[in-house]
Amino acid sequence: MKMFKNIAILTLFIGLFSCQEDDLNLDTIMVPSDLSISSQISDDGSGLVQFNASANNAITYEYNFSDGSSAVAPSGNYTKRFTRTGLNTYLVTVVAYGQGGVSSSKSVEVEVRSDFSDPDTKEFLTGGSSKTWYVASAQPGHLGVGPTEGNGFESPIFYTAVPFEKGGDEVSSCFYTDVITFAESGENITYELNNNGFTFFNVDYAGEFGGAAGQDECLALDTSGEKSVTLAPASSGIPMEQSTGTEIQIGGDGFMSYYIGASNYEVLDITQNTLYVRAVMGNNPALAWYLKFTTTPYDQQTAGGGEEEPEEFQTQFEDLAWSDEFDGDTLDTDTWNYEIGNGTNGWGNGEVQYYTEDNISVQDGNLVITAKRESESGFEFTSGRITTQDKYEFTYGRVEARAKMPEGGGTWPAIWMLGANFDEVGWPQTGEIDIMEWVGNNPEETSSALHFPGNSGGNAVVGRTAIANASSEFHTYTVEWTSENIILLLDGEEFFTFTNEASLPFNKDFFLIMNVAMGGGLGGTIDDNFQESSMEVDYIRVYQ
Repeated sequence: MKMFKNIAILTLFIGLFSCQEDDLNLDTIMVPSDLSISSQISDDGSGLVQFNASANNAITYEYNFSDGSSAVAPSGNYTKRFTRTGLNTYLVTVVAYGQGGVSSSKSVEVEVRSDFSDPDTKEFLTGGSSKTWYVASAQPGHLGVGPTEGNGFESPIFYTAVPFEKGGDEVSSCFYTDVITFAESGENITYELNNNGFTFFNVDYAGEFGGAAGQDECLALDTSGEKSVTLAPASSGIPMEQSTGTEIQIGGDGFMSYYIGASNYEVLDITQNTLYVRAVMGNNPALAWYLKFTTTPYDQQTAGGGEEEPEEFQTQFEDLAWSDEFDGDTLDTDTWNYEIGNGTNGWGNGEVQYYTEDNISVQDGNLVITAKRESESGFEFTSGRITTQDKYEFTYGRVEARAKMPEGGGTWPAIWMLGANFDEVGWPQTGEIDIMEWVGNNPEETSSALHFPGNSGGNAVVGRTAIANASSEFHTYTVEWTSENIILLLDGEEFFTFTNEASLPFNKDFFLIMNVAMGGGLGGTIDDNFQESSMEVDYIRVYQ
């Protein structure tokens, strides 16, 4: 990866100078005195330096660093990560403030060596000199929110914006007119936000800036001026397959377009023309917000505006080897098996449905798998699950399914594959390829996953992408499976690639599975009002 082990060497030169504001005549105003600064380097090689400032009569402290960053530390304690590659000397000035704004200051020199480097992110971010970015308003999920802990902590499972959702309304349209610029300035990076005088505020902060209670809204704010940027190792714990491992830290309380009281943004993904970031909300550390940016200006993202079309995926497999078009009126049991029951502990996932034959039908050219709130064998819900185990199994190819999702919180439909030696070796040794998983509690996102020894269950390798109208429109879900790669696509557009290797269990026969689960580890809480809903599958095809 781009992140390397940090080594920090610190040398302090204390007492370089001290200045105090004298000649104050009010007995109640005392100039902070005896300002001292101490520091400690982490012993884990992270490059972190912990500072502590203390002074008599001080009520708060401000740290100013010669790399252009600054921070206010009321307690006097502040941790700074120095990331400029190599051995560098920084001037650190601490200002101690007392009552009435009087202050004293002291400076120290800090010599720090850091081996952290992410030249790819720096190059993509700045273009080598200066690059301008815009909110990717045309993209699903250009704004989203999710938890910072537990299931789904690395994705916006609570909410994702649909394309152009914030446009056309004065209360939110300023969000799309922001222009942000990252530029190289010598060895440093600078940041500017041109918000055209108005910023889109989260509801929790709108009131502090003169807004009305109860809504996100655009409010006047001056964001002019350059701010310093530091690239540092991210610490969210998001798997490296889903993040660059680098965090953008903007000085001077800078922020990226949507105001959530945060200045640090983890770079989940960055290319020449796209940027996807995650930030923990300033006043609510349980929430993480997600933002997508593009180099395409807003007026060119609108319909017919000429935003570049994604390159058409080139498949290696053109010959139709097998398919079920569901054109009859019953399920073809020469190809499919019904699975009955609840497995062990809800098939190992805590699911709460009981699978029956009656919940599966073929009608109007579609396979219909229906989940219902009805009692069966001690379970509150019934549903359906079918497999091609021992009837159709294959190695490598392109699997394509056209399907429409059910509705309702707690539904968890899936189209997936298991290794044909499942009965002999068990799971996850057999390997699992999830072509499509979708949950009713997060309807604007679909995901795919790979499960294998060392990466299974909650530690699976997962790819996610935004989706619109999953329950009202048919979409095409595809996996391109070769000895080199496993590529997942939605509606023909690639969103996740996994590198296959000879040591992994993805180089032998697999069989197909389709089902609708209820609840469980991924399905989550079931809506109290849920009664029944169906996944409809127009066709499933295998090309080789």
